[in-house]
Amino acid sequence: MKEKKYFVHESSYIDENVEIKEGTKIWHFSHIQGGTRIGKNCSIGQNVNVGNNVVIGNNVKIQNNVSVYEGVELEDYVFCGPSMVFTNILNPRSEFPQRGSEFYIKTLVKKSASLGANSTIICGHTIGEYAFVGAGAVVTKDVPDYALVIGNPAKIKGWMCKCGTKLNLSVDPVSEEQAYCKKCGRKYKKLGIKVREIL
Repeated sequence: MKEKKYFVHESSYIDENVEIKEGTKIWHFSHIQGGTRIGKNCSIGQNVNVGNNVVIGNNVKIQNNVSVYEGVELEDYVFCGPSMVFTNILNPRSEFPQRGSEFYIKTLVKKSASLGANSTIICGHTIGEYAFVGAGAVVTKDVPDYALVIGNPAKIKGWMCKCGTKLNLSVDPVSEEQAYCKKCGRKYKKLGIKVREIL
């Protein structure tokens, strides 16, 4: 019998046709549903439900009490804070169920984005690379790369470095600026609502 190169706590359930790569750890009372693909070195916390056919990249951290529903894709290094919420249907009705992939609206969380505790991501949107969604924020539209969004509905309130430090860049949607990260020294250029690292 081939030895598993990942860890699943005995209280958790893994359905058939699930791919889990080496170094990943799945903790207490979690459920990984069929067709899901989980990359290397991920941490799936306590009481996490991963729906059918979800794609999770490498080095992703999903904290306790999170449900990642079908239609959601998490790229490498995404952080999902405790009890944050994904949705996959815009207008749900218990009386008129909408089940199956044809009803689910896709959500993409790009590389190294962080989703704060108790935040909610309304389906059909893309969270950009290195974006930072504040605790309790409700995301109702796409979030640009490096953006810091907070509130309900979530609005851009700043910009974040790759290392997680807030940058000294304005939220003016038409300005052109540059800034250094005070912590790691990376340099960034902002043009409108597009921020990129200057190498």
